[in-house]
Order: sequence, then structure tokens, then C-alpha cells
Amino acid sequence: MAKLVLFNKPYDVLCQFRDDSGRETLAKYIQDKNVYPAGRLDLDSEGLLLLTDDGALQHQITHPRHKLAKTYWVQVEGAPDSEALSALRQGVLLNDGPTRPATVKKITPPALWPRSTPVRERKNIPTQWLAITITEGRNRQVRRMTAAVGHPTLRLVRASIGDWQLGELQPGDSRSLIVHMPTPTKANTGGAKTKPKQNRRPDRANLGRPSSTANKQNRPNSKRPRT
Repeated sequence: MAKLVLFNKPYDVLCQFRDDSGRETLAKYIQDKNVYPAGRLDLDSEGLLLLTDDGALQHQITHPRHKLAKTYWVQVEGAPDSEALSALRQGVLLNDGPTRPATVKKITPPALWPRSTPVRERKNIPTQWLAITITEGRNRQVRRMTAAVGHPTLRLVRASIGDWQLGELQPGDSRSLIVHMPTPTKANTGGAKTKPKQNRRPDRANLGRPSSTANKQNRPNSKRPRT
């Protein structure tokens, strides 16, 4: 079993428990110091952050091999047309390579809490909310994707990670779950075979008998017995 904490990270809070510069960290909100973040969320982003006390679960959540879907509610500047939306869905070219295809759709503005620092909207320029689901986690990826198609991100809230939802959690609130981890099998350990450790203790039946080395010396042509 593993402990999993669902936390609504507020704007301008670091995804760590200490900061030498005096910035606000998770320590203000999470009292359990045995859990640690499974993934990150940018300082200027909000929403769902998962923390766990189990390394296997942390790996399952964060490792790119698992391609765990993450959905973001994104307010962008301007009104993306069909061409921009299509580019986001097919994958856009960033400076670290093309992104995987994403699920993108327009949504009505979600019912969110006021942000501690209001979004700076320019007069006479509309904004649009999008729901963007990606299966990778590059640094500031969603922001770079929307900028690449000409629509900078103004506000970003992570709504879900896999089956875990932000739900009704308010900024700074959290709730804990107990997750039952599956028993490791060859399929989820990469198919690697593990050799059982050989028992180096002498078998009781062989106690008092000559060692194998002595037997080998007495019988130079004998083959080494299989183990």
C-alpha cells in the first residue's frame, strides 16, 4: 500500500519543501514530511499536484514510459482558429523536438478561484479557455505549445493526472488516499528474469563428505556437478 496526497497547488508556490530565497513552499500546506512530489508544477501554474511516500508509485506517475495523461485548463490570449487547434492536436515543433499528439478542445471558462496575482489581459484582445491533454511532461510544455501557435498562455490550471481529479479542492487544500500497488510481475518489470540466490550453506546430506575440490582432485576426468 502507498500513501497518495492530492494537493491543489496555489499560484506562486514552489513544488518543494525548502527554499533558501524565502519563497513560499509546500511546507506551508503539507504537514506530512514523509511524502514528496510525484512530478512538478511550475511556480506560476496552479492545480493538481500529487505527492507520495512510495518510490514505485512515484515512478509510475512520472516516468515517460507510462504516458500518464495530464489535463490542463489553459487560458490563452486571442481566439485560436481551426489551424492553430489542429497544430496543437498533431504536435508542434519545439526547440527540444516535436511534441506528441495532444487532445485539445475549446471549453467555457471553468469556475475557478480568484488568482492571488490577477491575470493581465490586454484590452480589445479576447481570450479563450482550452482543455489540453498531453502524455509527456517537458519543462513548461503546455505554455511553449500554445506560444508556438501564436497564443501565449495567460493562466494554467492542472485538472487531472491519470484518473486522479482536482475535484472540489481549493487552493492549498489536500486530501489523502491509500493506493494498493499491484504485485510486480515480469510484464511490469521489463521482463527481466531474476536468478534466485544459491544456497551457499552446505546440504546436511553432504556434511562430513569431501569437498567438491577434493573430489575433483581425486577424479581429474570428472565433470563439475550441475547446480
